Amino acid sequence: MIAFIFRRILTTIPVMGFVALFVFSLLYIAPGDPAAVIAGDQASPADVERMRASLGLDQPYLVRFCEWLFRVLQGDLGTSIFTSLPVSQLIRQRIEPTVSLMVLTLILAVVIAVPLGVVAAWRAGSWIDRAVVAFAVFGFSVPVFVVGYLLAYVFALRLEWLPVQGYTPLAQGFWPWLRNLILPSIALGSVYIALIARITRATMMEVLQQDYVRTAQAKGLDETAVLYIHALKNAAVPIVTIIGIGVALLIGGAVVTESVFAIPGLGRLTLDAILQRDYPVIQGVVLIFSFVYVLVNLAVDLIYTVVDPRISY
Repeated sequence: MIAFIFRRILTTIPVMGFVALFVFSLLYIAPGDPAAVIAGDQASPADVERMRASLGLDQPYLVRFCEWLFRVLQGDLGTSIFTSLPVSQLIRQRIEPTVSLMVLTLILAVVIAVPLGVVAAWRAGSWIDRAVVAFAVFGFSVPVFVVGYLLAYVFALRLEWLPVQGYTPLAQGFWPWLRNLILPSIALGSVYIALIARITRATMMEVLQQDYVRTAQAKGLDETAVLYIHALKNAAVPIVTIIGIGVALLIGGAVVTESVFAIPGLGRLTLDAILQRDYPVIQGVVLIFSFVYVLVNLAVDLIYTVVDPRISY
């Protein structure tokens, strides 16, 4: 196992190298002249040239990339063009809301989606199964921002049960922290729940047709034990896989969700940086998100050995 972890860590190095190359190239593949865009419409040619020099665009591409990569390896993600603050400092200031939103959404999605998929497969063809399938289709079809605005209108504006927007740090109390995240987590998790529930249902339906499940049922074992101990355990690998892949949905959906509910997280920071053409911030946030996703994939590979002892590395 230790050797496998070491090998997987080594394989992440070229992946992160490719990601770093792509992230750095954002400054060059962006439409138009980044220096002219950042300098503004009223800038003179001399102002544009000074901006090009400050961005390093007057240097060769390879030289600029090596210098940038060397600073990144030292923990220096650059300096924001508009706030003049270190990008690492901006990320530290915004990371708690995003991590809170994603972790709560992940927990909510797994707790709701897996039982829904199991029950739908157990009662295949019933109204419960059709309702779960309809919910999965609805979750895939409706954009996150539509669900977010609908939830905010009903539960925040009309019923006044929950706040419309904003974020309360966890240090100020668990309930205030949770109240601000309930609606965003449901909105962000709608697609994720639909995805996990659908995969769980399909995988469980296949497993429930296996001989060992019929044998367990014939022995008179409790139906719950058959579903969650015998069937779900053997269907866990595809479910864990889709949970790991779905983290990409959370990362992408966080940008929209944080904008709808005015949450000052990394998603909102990314959107503001894109609108302002603040390339160092964009590069830093994308690099962090990519690194997190690589770590999630590594964690999924390790979880395989826990849920299925037949898998060994």
